[in-house]
Amino acid sequence: MKVSEVMTRDVQTIRPEQSAQQAASFMLNTDAGSIPVTEGDRLIGMITDRDIAVRGVAKGYGPDTPVRELMTNDIVCARIDDDCDEVASKMSEAQVRRLPVIDEQEKMCGIVSLGDLAREGAIDPAEQALEGVAQPGGQHQQ
Repeated sequence: MKVSEVMTRDVQTIRPEQSAQQAASFMLNTDAGSIPVTEGDRLIGMITDRDIAVRGVAKGYGPDTPVRELMTNDIVCARIDDDCDEVASKMSEAQVRRLPVIDEQEKMCGIVSLGDLAREGAIDPAEQALEGVAQPGGQHQQ
């Protein structure tokens, strides 16, 4: 099964010049822990609630700090034509519960989560990914 068959396509994004407060407000309203950061429709990073708390608040940045200053640049992505097993392996290795999905031009197409993999019957990949996510240690990027 391909990731394009299970991913969520309607994904809210934020621009890098928007504020950390706007990102946090979005996360609160949508009950999300992360938001893809895009310039136009091209994915350039992710910002998480942890980025805001640890990179932002803990270092004295205020709510008007641009997302660009707090976001994670080096993100692991899924490609729209990736197989679900491959995506689950990426999630496990990166120890993340969701991945943005991009096309050949690195345009944001959607996002795939462990829940998407499990809900659509790709349960083995979801279990594989969860094993990696649940492993202690390592540096977390997303």
